[in-house]
Amino acid sequence: MIRCLFLFSLLILSTSAQKTSSQTWQTLNGDEPVVIARGGFSGLFPESSQFAHQIALSTSLSNVILYCNLQLTKDSVGICQTDIRLDNSTNIAAVFPKSQKTYTINGENVQGWFALDYTSDQLFNNVTLTQSIYSRPSLFDGTLPLSTVDDAIGIKPPGFWLNVQYDAFYAANKLSVSSYIQKTTRFMGISYISSPEIGFLKNMNKIINKAKTKLIFRFLDADAVEPTTKQPYSSILKDLSSIKSIASGILVPKEYIWPLSKDQYLLTPTSVVADAHKQGLEVYASGFANDMPGSYNYSYDPTAEYLQFVDNSDFSVDGVLTDFPPTASEAIACLAHNKNATRPSKGKILVISHNGASGVYPGSTDLAYQQAVDDGADIIDCSVQMSKDGVAFCLNSADLLGSSNAMTSFMSRSTMVSEIQPKSGIFSFDLTWSEIQTLTPQLTSPLPNSGLARNPANKNQGKFITLSDFLDFAKAKAVSGILIDIENAAYLASKKGLSIIDAVTAALSNATFDKQATQQVMIQSDDTSVLSKFKNVPAYKRVLSIKEIIGNVPKQTVEEIKKFADAVNLPRSSIVTTNGGFTTTFTTVIDELHAANISAYVSVLRNEYVAIAFDFFSDPVVELATYVGRLGIDGVVTDYPKTADAYLRSPCSDLNAKVAYSILPAEAGALLGLAEPEVLPPAEAPGPPLTVDDVVDPPLPQVSSSNGSTADPAAGPVKAPPRSSGRANATNMGLHLLGILLISLLSAGY
Repeated sequence: MIRCLFLFSLLILSTSAQKTSSQTWQTLNGDEPVVIARGGFSGLFPESSQFAHQIALSTSLSNVILYCNLQLTKDSVGICQTDIRLDNSTNIAAVFPKSQKTYTINGENVQGWFALDYTSDQLFNNVTLTQSIYSRPSLFDGTLPLSTVDDAIGIKPPGFWLNVQYDAFYAANKLSVSSYIQKTTRFMGISYISSPEIGFLKNMNKIINKAKTKLIFRFLDADAVEPTTKQPYSSILKDLSSIKSIASGILVPKEYIWPLSKDQYLLTPTSVVADAHKQGLEVYASGFANDMPGSYNYSYDPTAEYLQFVDNSDFSVDGVLTDFPPTASEAIACLAHNKNATRPSKGKILVISHNGASGVYPGSTDLAYQQAVDDGADIIDCSVQMSKDGVAFCLNSADLLGSSNAMTSFMSRSTMVSEIQPKSGIFSFDLTWSEIQTLTPQLTSPLPNSGLARNPANKNQGKFITLSDFLDFAKAKAVSGILIDIENAAYLASKKGLSIIDAVTAALSNATFDKQATQQVMIQSDDTSVLSKFKNVPAYKRVLSIKEIIGNVPKQTVEEIKKFADAVNLPRSSIVTTNGGFTTTFTTVIDELHAANISAYVSVLRNEYVAIAFDFFSDPVVELATYVGRLGIDGVVTDYPKTADAYLRSPCSDLNAKVAYSILPAEAGALLGLAEPEVLPPAEAPGPPLTVDDVVDPPLPQVSSSNGSTADPAAGPVKAPPRSSGRANATNMGLHLLGILLISLLSAGY
């Protein structure tokens, strides 16, 4: 508990600086857009819980506004819950199983459990909160009570926003929201009151002090009908001057501003913001959440969506209503107005592409590499494969099935190669280069069960390129460096008569990469015998790829690695361990490598929220901040170089910089530390140590002739040796990066 309190205090000190920028914004008054936390940090904790409120305040901009959806109990106590049906966000159905009712609300019959049927004592003494969105952590379900409006205002947020969604419904059931607010505002400050009901706002104009409280008209779906005027909200939008007479601003779904096509791509923005600003109305946009992806244009980077609304060349909304207030805060404070910033050269962290920008275009295609360069990658990579006729080209895997339409044309070539993978495939070394050139690349998701497809418009775009073409491209674009990944060298030599080592060596030499020092050349392999073949070129940096999950690297193993490699590429789970979707520990692997002056890279980082720990707030930028700022990684291998580059260019990437807002790294195990012991997942054994035997590979076999014999008859038959980095009992937990982060801070207020 003391540790949690200390972290909580540290976070508050780090984030409670004054407002961030002296930049001029295109908001109505030129001020920085505000962050409005819907139910506190409801993206992580049950909405409007004590934890959600406190963490929202401690991890967001210093002027963050807490947002409460008002519901009234039978005895006219105000509680904060979005849905008028409490069974969607509490355990009330289990507590009062026979109390379900049906009410007519705005012309529709709604069935459930409603606050107005219970006294405040009944609710507070029996009912607890649950997470209403199933993709979010349920760790805190059943442990936190409902919050009253008094509770939320009592923690003294910088601003408080009360949304009144159902005034007419409560009035019909003899409960007065107006009287409740009038009584509340006598003693406590409410900064904003919003409602989708015009009649309610007209009444509020007679009650509230407009110098202290802003009235905001909330637009619902365009086709929904406003209860007072009986007009659809789309019609009211055309007459904003009428809104100006009753309110100082509008709250609209984000699609009102940036509409989407049916295929989820951005259309031309509307004039809503400009029209409202002309009327003197502030504009607030709602519907932001890291785990509810918007347009494919954002490449699953939630900060990109915020920037679309606050940092485009034409307008800025005056605030954003979000379930993830830290992400909105970092977008506004750290990433906005930063397009032309350059990355610091001191202590430079490398952004290394993973098959180019493979989150945007099919991996290892010309378009993926061009996108990686455009997106700020320092190092672009080519995983080298060999065709049947000896052409070296770039592709993530020797199996063509996952990255092309090979099954449609070459199904008869499908074979099982146990030395490469445990399932059958159509392999590049069984097709000629001319046959491979007939294939159509495919953009597929590495998270097939997530339902999160990657940019469908680019699904079959681009073409595969040879290693020579890749090297020519890298030279022409003057990228900082290249990474050449070599796998399956032993199998190709002994079974297919193909020397991938010779092919790579010749291509690099022909492109004069072995005779220059301007662009860094990295040779990566999971086979130390492959790395040994490049020892005689001092300009090349050798990278050992360790694919299995490890827990530590003993000194003897580190010394063995130094004989072969200058850097090590590690999976995320060898650096940050997870259990049941939550981070548990940071391993010592990076420190052990750094102690021997060996660089450490982490792979593969992805923007999709299902691939990001709860600790990291479903936010790829917080994950980057943890690997860079907390763990000291030397390079990140990513499908989305743009996100990494944007973070590293921001002033907030330097934790020692004097900035008004800090993107603080996660602390492993923090969320689990807040949970009740009985709900914790069973402890898992730590990853095994990396041994010398795991590192050292047998010498590569000689290249066989086309009839299957070796080039040297005296050498006898050669069996492809097993790779050291293929430990049989290791399982890749890299995609289990669900977790928990700065949240130990929460216990401070618990």
